[in-house]
Amino acid sequence: MAIREIRVVPDPVLRTPCDEITKIDDRVRTLVADLLDTVNVDGRAGLAANQIGVSLRAFAWHIDGEIGYVLNPRLIEVSGEQGGDEGCLSVPELWYPTKRGEYARVEGTDLDGQPVTVEGTGLMARCLQHECDHLDGKLYLDRLERAERAKAMRELRERL
Repeated sequence: MAIREIRVVPDPVLRTPCDEITKIDDRVRTLVADLLDTVNVDGRAGLAANQIGVSLRAFAWHIDGEIGYVLNPRLIEVSGEQGGDEGCLSVPELWYPTKRGEYARVEGTDLDGQPVTVEGTGLMARCLQHECDHLDGKLYLDRLERAERAKAMRELRERL
């Protein structure tokens, strides 16, 4: 359908928890198509609906050549721990060490209303957790250690 513009901080849509999808209609089908088109750009791993200005619980991913989506995702399980730098399309050019679970599992539905389970380790686990945070109105910056968060917020203010 379309590659959509990415919303960036301080856009309030990024801090607003997204609504459940209660009816799968043409609007939701278009949203999924747009999410898939927009995430299918080099360097992009995941994209939540609110990052393109739609406050509905849906996200798409593009990890290791696999592209997919899930509606009304719920983070069901997280285990282990991984470190490493994390970034975000909505917080351009800022990368900070962020602790995440090494494994994550999300349950939701597809466009036919059928149950979907998405799980993974490493980058996929990080993506699942990151995108679910977006749908809850949170940014990865909220998960940073105190000193790192202060540094990131200073850098962010300097860029705005």
